[in-house]
Amino acid sequence: MDTNRAPHTASRRPPWPALAAIVLALVASHALAVSEAQLERLRVTADNASIPIDEILSGGPPPQGIPALGFRGLRGVAEASPEPRFVSQEEAAAWLGDLEPVILMRLGGEARLYPLQILTWHEIANDTLGGVPVAVTFCPLCNSALAFDRRVPATQAQVDALRRDGHEVRAAPLDAAAAATFERQYGRAAPELGIDVTFGVSGLLYFSNMLMFDDTTFTLWSQLIGEGLVGDMTDELLIRYPAQIVGFAEARLAEPDALVLSQDTGFRRSYGQNPYVGYDEIGSPAFLFRGPSDGRLAPKERVITVDGAESVAYPFDHLRDARVVHDVIAGDPVVAFWAPGTATALGAPSIAGAADIGAVGLFYATVDGQALRFEAEDDGFVDAATGSVWDVTGRARSGPLEGTVLEAVPHDNTLWFAWAAFRPETDVRRPGTGGGE
Repeated sequence: MDTNRAPHTASRRPPWPALAAIVLALVASHALAVSEAQLERLRVTADNASIPIDEILSGGPPPQGIPALGFRGLRGVAEASPEPRFVSQEEAAAWLGDLEPVILMRLGGEARLYPLQILTWHEIANDTLGGVPVAVTFCPLCNSALAFDRRVPATQAQVDALRRDGHEVRAAPLDAAAAATFERQYGRAAPELGIDVTFGVSGLLYFSNMLMFDDTTFTLWSQLIGEGLVGDMTDELLIRYPAQIVGFAEARLAEPDALVLSQDTGFRRSYGQNPYVGYDEIGSPAFLFRGPSDGRLAPKERVITVDGAESVAYPFDHLRDARVVHDVIAGDPVVAFWAPGTATALGAPSIAGAADIGAVGLFYATVDGQALRFEAEDDGFVDAATGSVWDVTGRARSGPLEGTVLEAVPHDNTLWFAWAAFRPETDVRRPGTGGGE
């Protein structure tokens, strides 16, 4: 979808079936599969692909037509874009509402907030957080917020092959923390090297999900699963970091010193306005989705998903009703919290005025090796062992463990149709507070 267009600004939200669905249907009816010429423009060849090329569709904009921030540029494809800039929470409060959704990231002892009112228009922010090069991403068509390490794991043989093919490759050994994260996520040892890249928005979609491209290996990457789908790094996997969608006021309480991605991006966009009005209505069609259907849940039902050794999905509505859910994933005890205070980014014309759907946090339910059990209280979540009170971001606000932060499980807060297309083997769970099914 061309998000450079002027957003809908009428005071009354139009009924989705009467207007927006018609517009999307008209666009989708004229959608074309990607051509060899389009791939060549991105310097990507179809010689190495894990998906049928004719199932990749053009979403409308050209490469970097939706401009990722901090993209270094790719000669003949897209120019460089400005680095993301940051402001204090006090400055951001002048234009960012309390319930507006932000991506909260904690990494390397540092925290930052990335408002969806900005990422809706840019989709990727190439940044460095806690000394780690990251790409913070949001695909509005899937409501998918994910963060990846910008060091693409690679073997020495892969780096040598890229250089022989004329790629200018910046590679260095992966540090121990990144390698350990990779191994925990994928159950195997990480390649020895990391290729430093920045990611851009290709303008192409697969299963209605943004395909990112990088400035070094010229690979198309799925934003939803962090996997190379077309190009030299096909089948390779990116390292993921936790990226939680939460309301601005909640994030401020949890991380009062965290800087906020600024509206001063170098581009003129209608930040705060939603160009996808009503897109998350459960009966609305998905834009340019031509994938398989999975009838276990409604296509637009919101789910919390975990990928890796096990593919797991929790219906958002179930977590909202339960407030606290304990489960076990790949042998690890985990806990999910739901709390009010976060608006949807895809509902009303103004994100600040959208419905409060709440936020979910997913965490390993252990502290210093001790398994914890939680119950929901009016002021947060209380663990039975110490009586400490925790918030939805996993921080203990009071009690013996005050200041402790639970280790977050990398997860997504997405729409079922896209996730089920990529991961049809997903186990849909509705565990109670007492444990998994």
